[in-house]
Amino acid sequence: MLHRFAPTGHLRRAALGLLAALALTACAPVVVSDAPPLPGPPDVSQISAPAVTPQSPRQAANNFLTVIRRMEPVIERECLARRTDNINCDYQFVVDDRLDMEPNAFQTLDRAGRPIIGFTVSLIAAAQNADELAFVVGHEASHHILNHLSRKSTSATAGAVILGGLAAAAGADPGTIGSIQRVGASVGSRVYSKEWELQADYMGTIITLAAGYDPVRGAEFFRRMPDPGDHILGSHPSRAARMAQVQRAVADVRSGRAR
Repeated sequence: MLHRFAPTGHLRRAALGLLAALALTACAPVVVSDAPPLPGPPDVSQISAPAVTPQSPRQAANNFLTVIRRMEPVIERECLARRTDNINCDYQFVVDDRLDMEPNAFQTLDRAGRPIIGFTVSLIAAAQNADELAFVVGHEASHHILNHLSRKSTSATAGAVILGGLAAAAGADPGTIGSIQRVGASVGSRVYSKEWELQADYMGTIITLAAGYDPVRGAEFFRRMPDPGDHILGSHPSRAARMAQVQRAVADVRSGRAR
């Protein structure tokens, strides 16, 4: 999941305009099918991070719809090819149109196990080009392919069991044990979170390339987010680590170490 950042007054106005543009061109939730033919991946030897100019709300909305149409078949193909468990690869893409929500993207599952990739309107407005949107989509889709939600749940359960067991062995009362279990679950869910984010950045880069977008340019999105640094139990890696991971994935594609 991408790290959130606080919206500004300018971004709020952009989000309002974007919501109006989306209302004219699409609806939320967005379910896209019948995608146009995909171009081949760009020449990674020419990838750079050029300067960008602000988009109008209509441009942002059109970019979003185009990105989803191009990315969806690539994501589902990669999911079927790369999954290690029998997970559902029929993705659904939705837009959270609440204007008070911070820019964010997320991955979750519905009750049937179908993967859902969600975006706030403010995130779509904050993206400065189609490459940034594509990278966000690829990153979130990768969390599902890598089965991170299930692994996070398992890690949280282990943390709760371990700390809860220690508290019980020390003679703590049931209320205290419950509180310590909740702490253990929180700690357990964060132990591998930075590693999982970097894994999603790596696979997301490969998917973004496969759909014909520039992940290095897309990862410029990180530069406008607060840098979480490198805290031991932080949920996200540092900006430098994430940018380096994207560059590493591109280099691996170039050399043939990653397809």
